[in-house]
Amino acid sequence: MPQQSRRIVDLSHRIHAGLVTYPGLPSPAITPHLTREASRGVYAPGTEFAMDVITMIGNTGTYLDSPYHRYADGPDLAGLDLSTLVGLPAEVVHLSDRRERGIPASALEGRATPGTAVLLHTGWDAHFGTPAYATGAPFLTEDGARFLADSGVALVGIDSLNIDDTESGGTRPAHSILLAAGIHVVEHLTHLEQLPERGALFTAAPPAIEGFGTFPVRAFAELPGGAESSRG
Repeated sequence: MPQQSRRIVDLSHRIHAGLVTYPGLPSPAITPHLTREASRGVYAPGTEFAMDVITMIGNTGTYLDSPYHRYADGPDLAGLDLSTLVGLPAEVVHLSDRRERGIPASALEGRATPGTAVLLHTGWDAHFGTPAYATGAPFLTEDGARFLADSGVALVGIDSLNIDDTESGGTRPAHSILLAAGIHVVEHLTHLEQLPERGALFTAAPPAIEGFGTFPVRAFAELPGGAESSRG
C-alpha cells in the first residue's frame, strides 16, 4: 500500500558561526580540518572531501536539556530513552496573544496528557538572533511546571529564551521541577505557529554523549495526511 502523505515541519533554528543563542554564552566557531583542496592530495584523482571542526557550547541553537544538566546524578544525553524523544504526541499550546510573560498552570489545563510533548508557542522566536530576544521573554511559571510534572508529560518545549524567567535572579524552578521528574526540556524552538493544537508527532533527539547534559537537536513535527497544518 502507498505510504500516507505527511508533512514535516522543521522546528529548529539553524546553527552558524557567530550565532548568538543566549547572550553571554560563546558563539560557535566553525573551522576546516581538511579542505577540499587539501584532500585532493590524500584521495584518488577526482575524489575530494571536506572535514570541519565546530567548537560550541551545548546551549546553542535549538537544544535539549537532560536531567544531568541540572542534577549531577541525573541521566546524561547518552542515558536518555529514545522512546521519550521520538514520535511523541504533541500538545501545542498557542499563547502568542497573551500579554503576561509567565505561563501559569491555568493556561495548561486539559493540555497535559501523560507521555506527550507539551509545546509552548509564545511567538518569541520572531526575535531570535536580535537584542530584543534577551529581555521580556515569556516563560513557564513554577506552578505551571509543577502541573506538567504532576501530569506525567514526557517533554516540555518553548520557543523562547528560556523555560524559566531569567530576569528574576538565579532561581530556575521550571528547570528544577521538570528535570527532577525526568521530563526533557527543549528551548529555542521555532515555527510552532504552523502546528495544530493536536495531531502532530514531535521528535527532538540529541547525540548520545556521555557526561554531557545539553546539546542541539533537529526538532521537528510530523503531520499526518489530512491534518490541519496551522492553528484554527
